[in-house]
Amino acid sequence: MLAITVVTEDGRRFVRAGEEDIAGLVGGLGRRNCRFLILQRIPDLPDVFMQVWSDGGDYMLEHREGGADRHFQVILDSSEPVIAAMIAWARQEDSRRSALAWTPLDLGTAKPTPPLDLGEDDRASLEKRIREVITGGYATRAELAEIAEEYLVSDDRRPVSPEQARELADRLWLERVEEQAAWEGETDPERLTRAFTALAAAGITTKENFTCCGSCGRTEIGDAGSPDARGYVFYHSQCTDVVAAGHGLTLLYGGFDGSPATTAAIGHEVVAALGQAGLPAEWNGDPDQTITVTPIDWRRRLIG
Repeated sequence: MLAITVVTEDGRRFVRAGEEDIAGLVGGLGRRNCRFLILQRIPDLPDVFMQVWSDGGDYMLEHREGGADRHFQVILDSSEPVIAAMIAWARQEDSRRSALAWTPLDLGTAKPTPPLDLGEDDRASLEKRIREVITGGYATRAELAEIAEEYLVSDDRRPVSPEQARELADRLWLERVEEQAAWEGETDPERLTRAFTALAAAGITTKENFTCCGSCGRTEIGDAGSPDARGYVFYHSQCTDVVAAGHGLTLLYGGFDGSPATTAAIGHEVVAALGQAGLPAEWNGDPDQTITVTPIDWRRRLIG
């Protein structure tokens, strides 16, 4: 696996894609809704990407490493050098990428973005919400900018433009990227993912940050995993907000046969998997009660 995310024209995202994934996706370019790919680093960084576009003929390959003067393009007539360059970029190896005849791509001079015209309370509220979402750790940079643009909207008042939203979101995003660079070792969210992976291998459907609420989650969880799964465990976005604010993480679980005995058995498996991953859990064994992972240090590394 590579420390990248691949985004396709039809909206699919491949997090930590491998070399075979890149080769297959590039090889499939040219079909309807499948004409371009974007490679982003993990964590995603503003104005750092590689992308390719093809309608079935030549391949227009670009990469950008920061400012507008670091944006380059090359046109290639086959997929092989495209795949090689993309893999080299993903591995941060310059040799194979630099062998291509890159030319600077002039997109013109971007207009400066006007500063935000917000009162102190509105600015504080907006930045607080963006930081909460960043701490939750699941939003992409694009989703974060959308939240920043829409958060203060009321009636016909739209005080934050798309450009201002992107700049604000990126500034706060980069603060978190710098902060997480100092984190060492496995974090609690990574331990949680490890526990969920073990449960999934044992026939339990697991989902993180799944749907907006418990009711929607319980309605949709049956279609979210293997049809022969015995049960499920998940937490929804409101649970993510709560744990990101420094509280425990609530887990919802159950058996697909609907019986209290199966639900209780799934609960015991969840608690055991959490313990094996090094996470404490509070649960009294009652199938009608949720499981709470507490205490938990919610340092989820950004992807974007």
